[in-house]
Amino acid sequence: MDKGRRNFFRLFAAGSLGAGLSPVMAANLANLTARQPTATNIADALKYPRNENSMPGRYPGRVVRIVDENSIAEDVIQEDAVYEMLEGGIKNLTEETDTSRAWRQFVSPGEVIGLKVNPIGGKLLSTSHALVKSVISQLEQSGIPKEKIVIFDRRMQQLLDAGFTPGNYPGITIWGTEHVDESGSYYDEKGKLYSLSRIDRDWHYWADCEMDYDDYMLPFMVNQGKYSYFTKIVTRQLDKIINLPIMKNAGASITLCLKNLGYGVITNTSRLHSTLWAETSAQVCAFPPVRDKVVLNIADGIRGCYDGGPGANPQFFTDYRMLLLGTDPVAVDTAGYDIIIGKRIEMGRQAGFADVGLRQMLLAEELGLGIADRERIDLRTAGR
Repeated sequence: MDKGRRNFFRLFAAGSLGAGLSPVMAANLANLTARQPTATNIADALKYPRNENSMPGRYPGRVVRIVDENSIAEDVIQEDAVYEMLEGGIKNLTEETDTSRAWRQFVSPGEVIGLKVNPIGGKLLSTSHALVKSVISQLEQSGIPKEKIVIFDRRMQQLLDAGFTPGNYPGITIWGTEHVDESGSYYDEKGKLYSLSRIDRDWHYWADCEMDYDDYMLPFMVNQGKYSYFTKIVTRQLDKIINLPIMKNAGASITLCLKNLGYGVITNTSRLHSTLWAETSAQVCAFPPVRDKVVLNIADGIRGCYDGGPGANPQFFTDYRMLLLGTDPVAVDTAGYDIIIGKRIEMGRQAGFADVGLRQMLLAEELGLGIADRERIDLRTAGR
């Protein structure tokens, strides 16, 4: 790794690595590291052979960081600028001079392409429409018609609340596993959850932990017990997936590529947060419906946050004015981690980098999903 890249990764860490953590954070870290591992069925995922599309994809360890100070003007994200950032980033990543040829490294006409957005922050802090519309436009130019593009997430209501509606995206399918009808109901006329027809019981993430859900929570979890089922959108309906997370924190860690996928494609997730937060983020991505279909990750850092994530707390919003692109979700997350946690340190939200914050990336690296070792990451920075 060249000196410039090393300095980038360590930019915010100077003088703080040895500063230690707050007593509360230190205690939490001790609890996390002392706990006994919870059994899962990750071994089942590893039995399946990999293919040419499997993570970390065409460019292991390569991350393109595109910055444009003009991507926000008068507090409004500028779609034209984001389009150019995306175009420049995809060319840099693939080392192609033609935009369509660059995209055709990842997608082909006739394939159904899913865009995994993050709508949890509503209209305030979800994957930006400027980025999503730029991706759609460039896919169309590359031979992928709108009827072959799906915007999806776990929760239909959150997609609609964030503006991912048929009206805003004519011709694009909007798909949520936790489906809600036009009347706002999660149940059909027979009193059955719509979501039950949208999950694939042939694919599951099993973990030796469970939680009881009341009538309010159940529609958002779909099922109880020790099984988390994968959504049919990834197991049966999509050929390729483009992952579009936001640059947000989750305490002393981040919710970026791995988390957007790990918790976004399965049911029954609340039970996993207390003991398997990092493991779920990494291990779910090792299952073939995710590992073999996610061909590109584009982290939306035009506007993100450094605290209060993964929700939307405007007092902690920050305009990073950047995109991070890569086929390797682990490398993208590692680069994003240093930026986001660096901002937390700069703003006094924590004293130093915490090893627990890297856990999901380190676990994912062990599973062969990408590169977390900074010395092996090829970080390319461009923009204006």
